[in-house]
Amino acid sequence: MATPSKTPPGSDPKQLERTGTVREIGSQAVWSLSSCKPGFGVDQLRDDNLETYWQSDGSQPHLVNIQFRRKTTVKMLCMYADYKSDESYTPSKISVRVGNNFHNLQEIRQLEMVEPSGWIHIPLLDTVNNPIRTFMIQIAVLANHQNGRDTHMRQIKVYTPVEESSIGKFPRCTTVDFMMYRTIR
Repeated sequence: MATPSKTPPGSDPKQLERTGTVREIGSQAVWSLSSCKPGFGVDQLRDDNLETYWQSDGSQPHLVNIQFRRKTTVKMLCMYADYKSDESYTPSKISVRVGNNFHNLQEIRQLEMVEPSGWIHIPLLDTVNNPIRTFMIQIAVLANHQNGRDTHMRQIKVYTPVEESSIGKFPRCTTVDFMMYRTIR
């Protein structure tokens, strides 16, 4: 069992994006859930609002499926959990599985979380510490705090590494002013 890399309270994974080393690719995927209460589905899980959440509605394990149209390099998942707000709905044990489709998923990480509060960074690396390449990611909530039945997940982000330019090695532009003009039209 691995321990997730937890950011300091209030730390946002968007700060990683601002460094220019990773990019959020969740919008390139097709998201599905094992179940949800009406009005508490994928839209709430992906809306960048920490006050909204996905709420499952069924038996465990609760599943979040993230499917890409082509094999995609994934470096990290970031999840937001808040035990103080969600109590027994807060996940305590999570499995991360990857594969080409539903039929060949393999578990690559299993996490135990104790009263999480804030962003939890889950690196997705292979045996030689390279980011994984996959068509599909499945996050399975295996248990909740206080033996809760349904679960709340407030946000999930998926990150890929930003590849170096083949044209030449230029210093990274990390200020807001430089980031505005970093692409060529």
